[in-house]
Amino acid sequence: MTTATIEKTAATGAAFRQLGVCADHVNRHPAMRQEVLKVHPTAKFHDAGHRLNEDEVIEFLADCDAAIVGFEPITERVVSALPDLKIIGKYGNGCESFDFAAMKRHNVRFGYTWGVNKLAVAELTLGFMLMGLRWVMPLNLAMRAGERPRLRNGRFLTGRVVGIHGCGHIGKEVVRLLQPFNCTILACDIKDYPDFYKQRNVTPVSHDELLARSEILTLHLPKTHLTRGLYSREILGKLRKDCLLINTCRGEIVDEDALLERLDADDLTAACFDVFAVEPADNDRLLNHPNMLATPHIGASTEETRLILVRAAIARLNDARVVDPEEFYGV
Repeated sequence: MTTATIEKTAATGAAFRQLGVCADHVNRHPAMRQEVLKVHPTAKFHDAGHRLNEDEVIEFLADCDAAIVGFEPITERVVSALPDLKIIGKYGNGCESFDFAAMKRHNVRFGYTWGVNKLAVAELTLGFMLMGLRWVMPLNLAMRAGERPRLRNGRFLTGRVVGIHGCGHIGKEVVRLLQPFNCTILACDIKDYPDFYKQRNVTPVSHDELLARSEILTLHLPKTHLTRGLYSREILGKLRKDCLLINTCRGEIVDEDALLERLDADDLTAACFDVFAVEPADNDRLLNHPNMLATPHIGASTEETRLILVRAAIARLNDARVVDPEEFYGV
């Protein structure tokens, strides 16, 4: 769905009595609140200043039949306690906090737009590639410490072998942004995209080949029971010693203790992570490693993307439907 289509659809409004906006990002951003109010003037917002827990969601949505939700928990307990709630529009990407089986049992409709944050996350990923290859993090730390390092050669992004694990909306956008760099691009995904691969000169490979060949490996996977802990000590041990590992998708997919061991042993060029198992991140040994470039889950944090995300959530209220759990990441 294009931005123009999202805006047109969002402006039509939807048939429900009371909309409650749980998504904490929307509630803290005046421009996003105004986007909601332009279409739904009676919408209500919470001002807790944090992400709501189950009890808070139940209390806040008690009089609502529609909601815009970010990563607040929509569980069996929540939907059982909210019999009037019938429509949810999803703000942002990632649905791991939703119990779709419970929503189906209670006939709660769900509206979601895939890939609306793809450009923001892909641009951050590209930036990580450039900064990781040129030692930006350790050199910046040295400069701040009063050192003036004279020489530390990095590597071009141009011509590198880039592996992409997960070639969905964001993975494809990374491929598009890499086109001027003349990289050899490998992709590993449970789905096949033969037309896209042919058009963009991408080589589909097995996971083992991806690990063995990638000079840069960037992860764009959903967090499911299949991907939690996927990048274990054993899997990380299969990476090239000169590999740059990037994660802008979800925490818990990479074993952070095992990653730290690899960095400490100089068995990995660097790691650039925007997501962590615990957020806000608390693994200080990893965060302070000179070859670790860490950001606090800012992948979708551009002003342009925030407006696109809230407009998409509003638009999806209009055509929300009861979904099967298997539709979302096969869980």
